[in-house]
Amino acid sequence: MSQVTVKVNGRDFALSCDDGQEARIRRLAQMVDARVGEFAASLGQIGDARLILLGALVLADELAEANDALQRAGSPAPGSEGTEGAAQSIRDIAKRIESIAARHKAP
Repeated sequence: MSQVTVKVNGRDFALSCDDGQEARIRRLAQMVDARVGEFAASLGQIGDARLILLGALVLADELAEANDALQRAGSPAPGSEGTEGAAQSIRDIAKRIESIAARHKAP
């Protein structure tokens, strides 16, 4: 097991991870920190736990939507075939991404 220290909301967190996973953990922590930074900028410093929870929920929501989109892309709607079905799936995914981005813009 390896140890890695990540920074979220200006605070250091020491974590254990499998050997060789340090860089991945740092990248993931940077994603969380970016979300937390967005919330801190718009809501203020409402506490590490709340900010990290909000960041985690947004990332989980995006992951769930991406997984749903992949499932829909894997089983096209009845009547849609070939490239048209794939193109529609891509358009649907783009709309969902734009919707997520719009919901999380700072006021």
